[in-house]
Amino acid sequence: QVQLVESGGGLVQAGGSLRLSCAASGRTFSGYAMGWFRQASGKEREFVAAISGSGRYTYYADSVKGRFTISRDNAKNTVYLQMNSLKPEDTAVYYCAGRSTVVASTEVTEYDYWGQGTQVTVSS
Repeated sequence: QVQLVESGGGLVQAGGSLRLSCAASGRTFSGYAMGWFRQASGKEREFVAAISGSGRYTYYADSVKGRFTISRDNAKNTVYLQMNSLKPEDTAVYYCAGRSTVVASTEVTEYDYWGQGTQVTVSS
């Protein structure tokens, strides 16, 4: 069982930056691919970014490519999402997710573990 705890959300003006963190329990963190998803009010949860177990491979939604960066520190059991040039349409609850394989995925249904979510609000 893996427990995930997100932090770092908040209120920021358009054009600003935030860094989300997700701390994972367990001793085999590198064996889990990790992803970030988001869900805006009234909308379905959507893929944002994903990273393989080693951190070598990363994937991004087109809407955040060039602005967001996913990374991980396996020694600290933590995955990060650096968000730059934020836009009002980035406003959502952001969720960290893990799957029991080193291969990353962009699909919500392929993740086994989820955090509680952290709110990101971007004002115009």
